[in-house]
Amino acid sequence: MARFLLVHAHPDDETLWTGGTIARYAARGVEVMVVTCTLGEAGEVIPAELRGLVSDEADQLGGYRIGELRSALAALRVSEHRFLGGAGRWRDSGMLWDEPGRATAVPDAHPRAFAIGDLAEQTDQLVQIIEEFRPEVVVTYAADGGYGHPDHIRAHEVTEAAVERSTDVRRLFHAVPSRQAQDRGLAELAESADLPFRLPESHELPGVDEGSITTAIDVAEHLPAKIAALRAHATQVEVWVEQRRDGAGIASFALSNGIAQPLLGTEHYVLASGDANGCATDLFGGLETR
Repeated sequence: MARFLLVHAHPDDETLWTGGTIARYAARGVEVMVVTCTLGEAGEVIPAELRGLVSDEADQLGGYRIGELRSALAALRVSEHRFLGGAGRWRDSGMLWDEPGRATAVPDAHPRAFAIGDLAEQTDQLVQIIEEFRPEVVVTYAADGGYGHPDHIRAHEVTEAAVERSTDVRRLFHAVPSRQAQDRGLAELAESADLPFRLPESHELPGVDEGSITTAIDVAEHLPAKIAALRAHATQVEVWVEQRRDGAGIASFALSNGIAQPLLGTEHYVLASGDANGCATDLFGGLETR
């Protein structure tokens, strides 16, 4: 049976970046494991009644988000999950906005912050998971973490180092947002008079040119599962769906900044290592799997 491993920084990243892809392969019988590197303790909270959980008040958000993650993974039909080093070993490093759409590290990170933790220890922890699970395909972020978040960057570094030590991994992909696909989705959202979120300025959402993208995965059939998983992450994400009279629909989500992001029918990847033959529309395309 084919095995698929995804390495993400915080609870909700698995759904935001790769939720449709996870649901697609899980529905096809692929064994899917998600590794989450932190509990997301430094996240902001959207519902007013839960804002006391944040790190500078009760500091209970990480534990709460374990429950959200469990519900999201169930919606996506994930068969296996691990926290890197065990739940709570590495803490959310937090971030600052360096400029709109680009994050940077905070100057006074927690001593257990993932981004400043021992890279060798973190790599050994992921190598152990890979040796146990033996995935053919692994997904994480690109070198910039997508938008500069220090935990995403460290997840990239750890995954690259661990995959180099594996004889089982056949392909490593970076999950990336397609700028052109995103623009098309935003144009659709702009036509709705009922969108409850603010449309972004051109520089506010990360994206890469589609000319650099090697793989586009059709996840349209699995958007209901992705939407259910996003709704499970209620402290972090709001979801809006508009059903049209012709039966078609459009959907959007927003994080605590209230900026609309389209829910797209494709998710996009760049092949970082491995044979490219057959991977244009399938992460496992052309591979012989166990």
